[in-house]
Amino acid sequence: MSSITQYFSAGRTSGKHTLPFVIILLAVTALACLSNLYLASDSALHVSTYSITLLGKYLCYAMLALAVDIIWGYCGILSLGHGAFFALGGYAMGMYLMRQIGDRGAYGNPDLPDFMVFLGWQQLPWFWHGMDQFWFAMIMVVLVPGLLAFIFGWLAFRSRVTGVYLSIMTQALTYALLLAFFRNEMGFGGNNGLTDFKDIVGFSLQADTTRVSLFAITALILALVFVISRRILSSRFGKVVLAIRDSESRARFIGYRTDRYKVWLFVFSAVIAGIAGALYVPQVGIINPGEFSPINSIEMVIWVAVGGRGTLIGAVIGALLVNYAKTRFTAILPEAWLFALGGLFVLVTLYLPKGIVGLYTQLMEKRRPQPTKESNA
Repeated sequence: MSSITQYFSAGRTSGKHTLPFVIILLAVTALACLSNLYLASDSALHVSTYSITLLGKYLCYAMLALAVDIIWGYCGILSLGHGAFFALGGYAMGMYLMRQIGDRGAYGNPDLPDFMVFLGWQQLPWFWHGMDQFWFAMIMVVLVPGLLAFIFGWLAFRSRVTGVYLSIMTQALTYALLLAFFRNEMGFGGNNGLTDFKDIVGFSLQADTTRVSLFAITALILALVFVISRRILSSRFGKVVLAIRDSESRARFIGYRTDRYKVWLFVFSAVIAGIAGALYVPQVGIINPGEFSPINSIEMVIWVAVGGRGTLIGAVIGALLVNYAKTRFTAILPEAWLFALGGLFVLVTLYLPKGIVGLYTQLMEKRRPQPTKESNA
């Protein structure tokens, strides 16, 4: 117990941006929720339910970008497979939501989801049992991505696989899961995935109050994850992680088991991604194998690069800005969006290597008055 206390006692200074970020996030969330529930739809300040759902999706992406930044920005591990953890958390939530449909499906079967009835399945697969209970589904949201990350990380990091080879392995893992979940016999809906959800813990997913509640819960969990992540990375554990990022061989030489630090940070990051996926599904209304696409994992890296890796808050800003731009530009020029995204990544790599937050920090340092020679003397 004392060792745990020592690990976290070093993180009392959680970063000067933590409190302002949490206050702004919760304040904007509260204003958006109140304007949706209590202002008339024809009011200029009214926030539509569609906008609330869209904002909730953005916050899920922000949490996912936070997970990528933890492992890439602070430990130097470029993971191109976090889409797998996001999708696994989403499927766990989707399975729970499918079990809540009951006999309200198209085929009226109280036990089997519609796609299983269509495919001629006679009984529920063993891995679907228990998913009708919310608490059990939430355990699976955390356990499945975390267990996969632990097994993969334990094998990869103990073998000292690093750099581009590790990135390719994470992408291969995601692509393998994509192919597996496309198969109908896997029992996850095939290429159509899981959809047509009705309610969650007894509340209709079509109701405005439920949509607003999901948005508010997503904001609260994002704030909580941000604070916990900042505290961990500011602790002694986080200092060791930074040392591993800067020079793993030196950290290993002075006695640290670097593979253990990397495994547990990788698991922590995967769990955050799984939670983001679980919050994403009831707000969007569908989960399918497309979420495993390697392109999605590459996009997550772009979000972090644009905002500024190794800052946490930069990952959140990058995810919000890039996804807002995606929503706007795909409506105007849908064919050109991928080219614009690729061009954005190139520009950021060449001219903004530290992202938006890094640029802001540089501008603030230039505006700060420099000490004079007399003061130095």
